[in-house]
Amino acid sequence: MAEDLFTQTITPVTHDLGGFKVHRTLPSRPRTMVGPFIFFDQMGPAVLDKGSGIDVRPHPHINLATVTYLFSGAIDHRDSLGTFQAIEPGAVNLMTAGHGIVHSERSPQSERDAGPELSGIQTWLALPEKNEEMDPAFEHVARDALPIVEDECVQARIIMGTLWGKSAPTTTYAGTIYADIVLGPGGLIPIDAEADERAVYVALGEASLDGQKLEPMTLYVLRPGHAATLSSDAGGRVMLCGGEAFTTQRHVWWNFVSSDRERINQAKHDWKEGLFPKVKGDEKEYIPIPEIPKTVSYP
Repeated sequence: MAEDLFTQTITPVTHDLGGFKVHRTLPSRPRTMVGPFIFFDQMGPAVLDKGSGIDVRPHPHINLATVTYLFSGAIDHRDSLGTFQAIEPGAVNLMTAGHGIVHSERSPQSERDAGPELSGIQTWLALPEKNEEMDPAFEHVARDALPIVEDECVQARIIMGTLWGKSAPTTTYAGTIYADIVLGPGGLIPIDAEADERAVYVALGEASLDGQKLEPMTLYVLRPGHAATLSSDAGGRVMLCGGEAFTTQRHVWWNFVSSDRERINQAKHDWKEGLFPKVKGDEKEYIPIPEIPKTVSYP
């Protein structure tokens, strides 16, 4: 029965950003985090008009790490550390905000000329309290550096942590599992029960867990300790995420995450006053702080 498999089922809030949609399941009213994951967005899938592109202007973060992972398309990342890094499907961009970082994300010119594709997942990870105010950092892990587990009808790329006996080289600050599972028709793969908290999300196609059909773009939080089997009749793409359960609360307001609400208030003030560092090579624009943000935690 579904109630034996899942402790929660979280449906997305969808935002139309003009040309493409973003489907957000974390944070939500029912739940703020799964392991260290505190933000879970599916971008697209979409194909934009030729000559157009994604232009996420410079904006700040504190006390979190962002993980960008694409199924198709490409994005140029720039940040206030001086980083410039294009990300393409199957690779990972991990940006650790620590005490504060500013970044932008834009379509490369080659993508704009062709009509940009956009399909992928962006997540935020809360940092343990000891790491919240660390120095900002950026890490790119190439597609070929991430381990693959595969069988005849399934291929799983381990993005973070250790799964199925293999470990990704991507930096983690708390216990973290994260994988991109591509199932062909008839494919199946075990989902082990070791992590404190786990969730599965069907990004494309269709899939089932222990025979229970999973709705697309819905985050299913698995019952702790239950080993399950993920399968697909027609083929699908599923994200597995989770890890160590945090024992202290995290607050989210706009692009800021912290264990301390006053730290978020300080970040609001600093962004309004222009006290964050600039994005090198993208200094002319920025996203103003919103009166009412779309991303908040409850309560």
